[in-house]
Amino acid sequence: MSALIEADGLTRILPETVPVTLVKDVSLSIDPGEFVAITGPSGSGKSSLLYLLGLLDLPTSGRLSVDGRDCGDMDEAARARLRLDKMGFVFQFHFLLPEFSARDNIAIPMRKLGRLSRGEINDRAEALLASLGLEDHVHKKPFQLSGGQRQRVAVARSLANDPALLLADEPTGSLDSKSSEQVFSILRALVREQGKTVLVVTHDMEMAGRMDRRIHLVDGMLADAEATV
Repeated sequence: MSALIEADGLTRILPETVPVTLVKDVSLSIDPGEFVAITGPSGSGKSSLLYLLGLLDLPTSGRLSVDGRDCGDMDEAARARLRLDKMGFVFQFHFLLPEFSARDNIAIPMRKLGRLSRGEINDRAEALLASLGLEDHVHKKPFQLSGGQRQRVAVARSLANDPALLLADEPTGSLDSKSSEQVFSILRALVREQGKTVLVVTHDMEMAGRMDRRIHLVDGMLADAEATV
């Protein structure tokens, strides 16, 4: 089986007056269908690594390939297309557009990709909401939803284009324990039932211990990567 993500010596340095190293010489491989936690203390480079792997930021040095494609020579348009086609993103805060309904927020990535008609987009958005228990909230705007419901809409949006890879940055960090468990169960089901690859930055070690593998960073460097189950 070919790796979905391969990183070799990824390094990210901010060119400040005194340069700041966010990620240093990280090499790793992520296979299709893995459920992987990225852990480490505050400031260890967890989110910075996730943004590099998700093509939201560029490394200062090192090599990255996604789905067998070397990302080093891609321009921004090619990176954006690869993100739109192969990746979905969930963040600690949902970042839903407040003026749009739940359905219309989910429709945004599909409209950008341009593969489906308007009717097909609406049908898929409604189906995704139903799959996450939100069939009665299709036309509601974010302010009409609870925090857990908003985050489930954000998960549905990340799945809009049926990506192979889902990258989540502290997706339960702003939720209560019940909503956190709901979101975690959704992410786990995406791996177990749909074969998605899911990478989750988390400070919750109990949650990380329930994933397939843990990648631990300290001071931007890979400290260990171990199976948890």
